[in-house]
Amino acid sequence: MTKNNNAPLSDRFNIGQDWASVVTGFVLILFVVITGYAVATPSFGGKAGWNFDHDFTGMFGASSLWTSLLFTLMISVVTATIGMLLSGEKIRNYFTGFVAIFLLVILAQFVSSFAGFKNLGLETVLFSLIIGLLIGNFIRLPEWLRSGVQTELYVKIGLVLLGATILFRDILTAGAFGLIQAVIVVTVVWYFAFWLSRKMKVDDEFSTMLASAVSICGVSAAIATAGAINGDKKKLSFIISLVLIIAIPMMIFLPVIAKWMGLSEVVTGAWLGGTIDTTGAVVAAGTIAGETGLKYATIVKFSQNVLLGLAAFAISIFWAYRSRGAGEKGQHVPVKIIWDRFPKFVLGFILASLVFSFILSPGMAESSGKVIKSFSTFWFNLAFISIGLETRFADFKQMESRKPFYSFLIAQTFNIIFTLGVSCLLFQLINTNIK
Repeated sequence: MTKNNNAPLSDRFNIGQDWASVVTGFVLILFVVITGYAVATPSFGGKAGWNFDHDFTGMFGASSLWTSLLFTLMISVVTATIGMLLSGEKIRNYFTGFVAIFLLVILAQFVSSFAGFKNLGLETVLFSLIIGLLIGNFIRLPEWLRSGVQTELYVKIGLVLLGATILFRDILTAGAFGLIQAVIVVTVVWYFAFWLSRKMKVDDEFSTMLASAVSICGVSAAIATAGAINGDKKKLSFIISLVLIIAIPMMIFLPVIAKWMGLSEVVTGAWLGGTIDTTGAVVAAGTIAGETGLKYATIVKFSQNVLLGLAAFAISIFWAYRSRGAGEKGQHVPVKIIWDRFPKFVLGFILASLVFSFILSPGMAESSGKVIKSFSTFWFNLAFISIGLETRFADFKQMESRKPFYSFLIAQTFNIIFTLGVSCLLFQLINTNIK
């Protein structure tokens, strides 16, 4: 096949969003490592934060702050554009939308730097989400702003960068337990959610997508399942809205409940990673729980994400078999679907961890890792501004039936309780060894 040189850039360079996030993340990682770039993303008021009697003139007049703002903006614009092009997305009007979201993140970072919020342990991701929700639910988003909302891309780039801050020995230690937990939780919770939905007279198609969203990894699992069974797009849209909205209170309150219960950060991270449906919300909740909580939440969530390809393949076979039983012509299910559904950004995360664990010198890994971690957090904040902007609570009013909603809530409650028990049994062993 000859290459069409007249095709749009977005078509000529399209390698898919997962691979695009890997390439984009490593462009930024290589830039920091090779050049020795040492300017972190903007911060306000230092570690203690600011209060109302702070010297704002000195803070906003500091050249270091404006240097950080300018450099972070330039680097972010370049890397985001690379990610968009490689994802096959159109970049027309993207720059204005991205700059607007960038400025909203800076606002969220300033608000979260208030000393009172710092003392409460409230992170920037929470304020990013709140700002996005306020704008998204009270203002009709103009098209130029909507073009900058690229939640999945921002989260995946942030996760690839996060790999540079998590040493591979931690992945090997937690990964085995994470995979065991993932297999147990995905199997039990999927079956329970499907069985419950059918008992509540929810149709098979809806039940299958809903069960996958609750048990595996939220939006990605729902989309993969819909593709595997050729599911109805309206039902898929409803499930995605449910996942995004229900993840918000879970993200905020589960870390608080974990602290109230006296759970260790290791167990808390495993619980969050195995329970919360969206990868971005897992990161936000893990950040609230603490550095160790974030590490284990991410590793466990990735262990669960790894099963997405296998789960999609199994669901494809299940659906083809069910179709035959219903008198429809079953379709051949190729093994290639496992690779097609596999989340490629997980490979980027692992590769970044390998590079920083075994290839770079400890000194370079530490110095570069600090800068990369600040960028990782910044990309997560971009994602959560975007989540807030695209999440509308009014979507619940459009429900044709409340049964899928109730089924989702009950299944998610079961997921929370069951996964807590599994996390305590498995990850208490790691916590004991750490101590």
